[in-house]
Amino acid sequence: MKGDTIGLVMPAGPVQNEEHFVAGVRLLREMGFAVKFGQDVPDRKTGYLAGDDAERAREVHELWADPEVKALLAVRGGYGCLRTVELLDMELIRQHPKLFIGFSDVSVLLAAITKATGLVTFHGPVLTTLTRSDPETIQSFFEALTGRLPRLIRPGGIEILASGPLARGRLLGGNLTTLTHLLATPHELSWRNALVFLEDVGEPAYRLDRLLTHLKQAGRLDKLAGLLLGSFHAFHADSGEDSCETADAEQVWNRALELLGNDHIPIWGNFPVGHGVRNLVLPLGVEAELDSGNGTLRLLGPCTAPR
Repeated sequence: MKGDTIGLVMPAGPVQNEEHFVAGVRLLREMGFAVKFGQDVPDRKTGYLAGDDAERAREVHELWADPEVKALLAVRGGYGCLRTVELLDMELIRQHPKLFIGFSDVSVLLAAITKATGLVTFHGPVLTTLTRSDPETIQSFFEALTGRLPRLIRPGGIEILASGPLARGRLLGGNLTTLTHLLATPHELSWRNALVFLEDVGEPAYRLDRLLTHLKQAGRLDKLAGLLLGSFHAFHADSGEDSCETADAEQVWNRALELLGNDHIPIWGNFPVGHGVRNLVLPLGVEAELDSGNGTLRLLGPCTAPR
């Protein structure tokens, strides 16, 4: 609720643009929240990581155990959560249920925490993408923080690639590359009978094809309840992290249909999750229902931190 304290964590990469960091903090305060973070956070950097592994894990533990902090928000993704997750005290996290929001590389921690503790985690903007998100995404973010996340999501602009029957399953997903790296680790969630959403950034079409093919050959796509394909962006090599153009989404859609088209499950394209301006907050681990006839995703379980 308004007035609560949000703790900022950097479990992966360092801040790359301090203006985006400052703007994100300002927006949280304008929304009515207090913000807590270490004074070294904007400048903390160890190569491509935001400090060494122990330092990043310790930051998560300190804020998670802090009774003043009601939610944790990742500052950014990058890379590093696969190294951090092995050091996390899941029993401490389970005993102090809080909202935890992030995406991209943070997909590792969302999946691992949900699996190990039973807590609902939240896929949504990180601090440094928040002010570059569209109004619908910012509203979704605010609603999640205040416990008012809508149960019925009717996103505009979706493409129903395969309608399939009314589908029900546990809502899971995140970054395609990151989730593929979790295969056969202790932190991988079961894909069986799940409604899975996927997104990615900076990957050419052949790599996305390879990732989807890997998932199929590993058996992870065999018993899905439904598949939601989000945004897939490719950075301009000479323009920096803020300038990106939409990749040929139809190549991803067509490959998904080649792999899953005979399974008679709903497959949607252009779902509003990912590295673009549209990145609605979604609770991981809750039961949900996908209705292609109405173009709706209905959340059936409690959309709060404790389950």
